Amino acid sequence: QVQLVESGGGLVQAGGSLRLSCAASGRTFSGYAMGWFRQALGKEREFVAAIGRTAGSIYYADSVTGRFTIPRDNAKNTVYLQMNSLKPEDTAVYYCAGVIRYSATASAREYDYWGQGTQVTVSS
Repeated sequence: QVQLVESGGGLVQAGGSLRLSCAASGRTFSGYAMGWFRQALGKEREFVAAIGRTAGSIYYADSVTGRFTIPRDNAKNTVYLQMNSLKPEDTAVYYCAGVIRYSATASAREYDYWGQGTQVTVSS
């Protein structure tokens, strides 16, 4: 079992950048595919980005392609979400998620473990 803790959220102006971190407990982090999802107020949770055990398997939502990246550092048991060129529509609670599998997946139903979320607010 793994516990996930997100950090790095906050308030930023449109066009700015933030880097979210998701720290995982346990010694088997390298065996997990990881994902980032977000949920805006009054909307359903949506996929943002996912990475498999290696950087050879990465998916991005169309809405963030070219602006967000999802690097991982297995030595630090951490996955990141680097967010650049932020827009007001990126405002949401961001969640990281993990599942034991090799390849990345964009399906929230595939993930077994979830963090508590971190708020990102982008002002116009």
